[in-house]
Amino acid sequence: MLLREQVPLAPLTTFGIGGPARWLAETDNEDSVVEAVSFARERKVPLFVLGGGSNVLAADEGFPGVVLRVALRGIQQEGNKFRVAAGEEWDHFVSQAVALGFGGIECLAGIPGTVGGTPVQNVGAYGQEVSDAIVSVRVLDLKSLAFSDLPAAACSFGYRRSIFNTSHQQRFIVTRVEYRLRAGALPIVSYPDLKHCFDGREKPPSLEEAAAAVREIRRGKGMLIVPGEPDCRSAGSFFKNPVVAEPRYEEVSTVAGYPAPRFTAARGFVKIPAAWLLEESGFHKGFAMGNAGISRRHTLALINRGGATAKDILALRDWIVVAVEKKFGIRLEPEPVWLG
Repeated sequence: MLLREQVPLAPLTTFGIGGPARWLAETDNEDSVVEAVSFARERKVPLFVLGGGSNVLAADEGFPGVVLRVALRGIQQEGNKFRVAAGEEWDHFVSQAVALGFGGIECLAGIPGTVGGTPVQNVGAYGQEVSDAIVSVRVLDLKSLAFSDLPAAACSFGYRRSIFNTSHQQRFIVTRVEYRLRAGALPIVSYPDLKHCFDGREKPPSLEEAAAAVREIRRGKGMLIVPGEPDCRSAGSFFKNPVVAEPRYEEVSTVAGYPAPRFTAARGFVKIPAAWLLEESGFHKGFAMGNAGISRRHTLALINRGGATAKDILALRDWIVVAVEKKFGIRLEPEPVWLG
């Protein structure tokens, strides 16, 4: 275990915001993960597991305990199954799987962060969710300090949800994820933006073409991490798309004066794009509130315009949440995790 003190968190997050961690522990094997947990418990300080820092907003005051970075590496393949260590970069794994001709995660290309974070949020984009490919998740149970492999069915995956960020939040540390992919599969091209990229083609795109198109779409929306690009100082989509019952959807449409955009959800429910709710409430691309703002390319991305603090981002978040709730009666739920 590599242990350092008073390490700034801002450089470790895509927001570029955050004070120092009292301790930063980096672990490259499962034994050292247990060691880091024991170190925090001996000192009676809180523990926070940080992956790629792409879905985190860190406090200006920093973190008074141990920030644990799980740096386990390795990708093992057995047929169409891939066992991937939690510290592997997610997009690196997507690229490798696609190059080998395995489908199932091609539409999740370009998403920043590490493999260990994908089951926590049930990462999804452009018509795919990672839970569709997950076989099991290897975890350290903080109650027993024992490792086990949880089958996908035990993870209670839902829209941007799992036991890891709901009922069992802060109980497990993910060290490996096993995926089952589809050998020789055609890509899933169902999302409108992605379908548009291949309009007029008689031949279906390859997995690599689909993944490349997804990355270009993300780049165009400022959702691909590009060094020096100001619209990339964000945590990606800041709000979840709300899922509401059909009667509530009709109410929202009535307020708007025309049918609100919608996506299919569970029976009797629809998903309303949060970006549309923001725009209808007066928050458009490029909106600024001091050093915090909204991306010029994507309404859902709150950004650090330069020198923003966590308090600045939270103030903008609160303003948006209140305005949308006041107009439509829907309370938006943020996606990023609070580190503080």
